[in-house]
Amino acid sequence: MSEYHAPVKEMLFALRDLGNLAAVNRLPVFADATPDLVEAVLEEAAQLATEVIAPTNVIGDTQGSRVENDEVVVPGEFKAAYDQFVESGWCGIAQSEDYGGQGLPYLVGLATQEMWKSANMAWSLCPLLTTGAAHAIESHGDQALREKYLPNMISGKWTGTMNLTEPQAGSDLAAVRSQAVPEGDHYRVTGQKIFITWGDHNMTENVIHLVLARLPDAPEGSRGLSLFLVPKYLVNDDGLAAERNGVKPVSVEHKLGIHGSPTCVMAFDDAIGYIVGKPHHGLAHMFTMMNHARLGVGLEGVSISERAYQQAREYAIERIQGQMPGVKGRVSIIHHPDVRRMLMTMKCQIEAMRAVVYMTGAALDLAHGAEDEAERQKYQARVDLLTPVVKGWATETGQNLTSLALQVHGGMGYVEETGVAQHFRDARITTIYEGTTGIQAGDFVGRKLLRDGGQSLQVFLADVQETCVELERHGDSLATIRSALLDGCTALVASAETLMAQFQKDPAMPGAISFNLLMLMGVLTGGWQMARSAIVASDLIAEGRDKEFHEAKVITARFYAEHIMPGIGAYKKAIESGGELVMALKEDQF
Repeated sequence: MSEYHAPVKEMLFALRDLGNLAAVNRLPVFADATPDLVEAVLEEAAQLATEVIAPTNVIGDTQGSRVENDEVVVPGEFKAAYDQFVESGWCGIAQSEDYGGQGLPYLVGLATQEMWKSANMAWSLCPLLTTGAAHAIESHGDQALREKYLPNMISGKWTGTMNLTEPQAGSDLAAVRSQAVPEGDHYRVTGQKIFITWGDHNMTENVIHLVLARLPDAPEGSRGLSLFLVPKYLVNDDGLAAERNGVKPVSVEHKLGIHGSPTCVMAFDDAIGYIVGKPHHGLAHMFTMMNHARLGVGLEGVSISERAYQQAREYAIERIQGQMPGVKGRVSIIHHPDVRRMLMTMKCQIEAMRAVVYMTGAALDLAHGAEDEAERQKYQARVDLLTPVVKGWATETGQNLTSLALQVHGGMGYVEETGVAQHFRDARITTIYEGTTGIQAGDFVGRKLLRDGGQSLQVFLADVQETCVELERHGDSLATIRSALLDGCTALVASAETLMAQFQKDPAMPGAISFNLLMLMGVLTGGWQMARSAIVASDLIAEGRDKEFHEAKVITARFYAEHIMPGIGAYKKAIESGGELVMALKEDQF
């Protein structure tokens, strides 16, 4: 069982050279986020992740959590790590300075999140949700709510949750039944919520729930939902937690993975709550939190793959088995071509995913911080386009890569002793929560392509084409990358045209092809970032800077182009088949 080491050098390359950190740093609001400061931040985060958080990973997996006396109890090591996390100020790294945060870019926060998630994915979900809840309250809550709750949430003294799902309402939030009845300056919230990540725990003195519920006069459907802040403990005017509110965990789920993360059934019984934002606009307000969470879950695809890759690489270096022509004696399995194939498949896609997530994070910073309104709209359109891709493609890929890590271990990967099976189990949830891959694919096709007629996609393609032009100046050295990227663009255009031409004639067609189109977009976007990586690395090699590191970047980018991007052709072929065969069987023929 190998230790986790934060890949700071890889992350800095992705931030500086691919993630547009320089453009973010040029924004007045992020003028302090210099490359030197960011490097120092990542070095400190790496130390905490490696030395404090990572050792709790197996503990959480084996001990899990439990309900005692209406409270969830998590491993003591989780609380000890969280206390150090809070004391070091990591909760508020990318949060508003108005309420005690450090005000660094979301992009930098993403990089630190990657380390927490790799170190212990189950543990990392707690600060992830708190960050999202605080952002939703700051964006939509009134000033009194912000002043009363945000300082303690941003400091990490209190944590936050998201309460959407109910037994009869999975992804169909129109079926939510929880009620909120007005009473003076607050509301009484009643209902049951399920699958609530970190819904309760004993690490902090208070938990702040954001809850979707219906007012008595609410219209039917999702348009009738309002958003409420419901604290575990009511808060006095002096900001201190006081008496227990009418909310408690009923049970925690026994899950395939992320055992250390308490997934709770929560009961709200006449609990006092406060409305956040406008009545009947709760779902729109909650999406402020959900979209941040979706980017965070997409990042989990990177993080858990990175941890699994590190373990597979170390095992391949240490495990002696078999012989190789021209090598005397038995060799470590990293000498075997098929093991190399698996490791390269993992390495190149992790680098591609990381670059795509960071690029999207930078776009979010630019959308919020750019001084020109047209610039803000341009970057927000890019965030909207790529959010379902990040969430869907990166998590689907993460499952494949953690499976490959297990395969590198051979039979030892299938037993719990090595620890690699935990990564495989933990990765499985990422394609499900915060909206399944099917939901992300439907969002990508329906809202991001059909609704705007493909306009944001055309802007995206224009940027990819600019990279193809840059590749030309490198001649034959990057020719295969340019060829693969051009072929990918052609396939995406053809697939989008197929969708536009057929969706009105065949109502099932968008749903039938959406997964393939989402994955095509993901592979292409990853290929675009790997092409940019190869360009930057080639230029730095020519300058004589860190030749070994940058040569590896070029080789990895070529591997992605020649071994991963051909899969785009298969996605295109499936898209062209439409929805007829998907819907052909009668129900009783399944």
